[in-house]
Amino acid sequence: MKRPLATAAILALGALVVTACSRGVPPTSVGDASGLGITARGQGSITGAPDTVTVVLGVQTQGPSAKGALDANTQQATALINMLKGRGVAEADLQTSQLSVNPSYNPANGRISGYEVTNQVTATLHDVAGAGGIIDAAGDAAGDAVRVQQLSFSIDDDSALRAKARADAVKQAQTQAKQLADAAGVRLGRVRSITESPAGPPPSPLYKQSMDAAGAAPVPIQPGSQKLSVSVEIVYDIDQ
Repeated sequence: MKRPLATAAILALGALVVTACSRGVPPTSVGDASGLGITARGQGSITGAPDTVTVVLGVQTQGPSAKGALDANTQQATALINMLKGRGVAEADLQTSQLSVNPSYNPANGRISGYEVTNQVTATLHDVAGAGGIIDAAGDAAGDAVRVQQLSFSIDDDSALRAKARADAVKQAQTQAKQLADAAGVRLGRVRSITESPAGPPPSPLYKQSMDAAGAAPVPIQPGSQKLSVSVEIVYDIDQ
């Protein structure tokens, strides 16, 4: 009978010791890397003028047979590519982005009535001012079969602009962190981490315009401006 009582006494004494020790352990320091901190965010934006045009030109042909439609398409697509090269577009800036051969169906009986072939080439143009003339010449090269599938603008080398936007974002985050610390009556500690958020989506391109809609006059191209934005998040320790 004494043995169970002795065991119970030992367990009770152990519980008291554990409780006393837990009460004596100080809370984790807010300045520790694993503790609390101040998180601030900043965004920097800068505007630049696009110097590059990416245009997707398509050639679309139809015929009673797949071979006939493909042969006609090959002839006009080749003329289109030769025109682009003749106007100074480098081989590296030309890429076939789509080639498809699809049957056409008679709505009355559901049978195949012919074939449609589409060949798309993506051209990167480094002369924004001359882009309208090239698009206009595409109509002469491929005739009514040509399609302007997509057109978008970009900045070829935006590293300097992005660096400026990044620096502005960091400064804004630093200012915000100091304001938060002052309002809370604490001091900022060392920087724990700096994270750059993914860039936003690129500007929406223009889609699918046939040369018939462009008219006989040279195609007007207005690049406008492009806004680059960078977002950062900085986490600071808090000095006690």
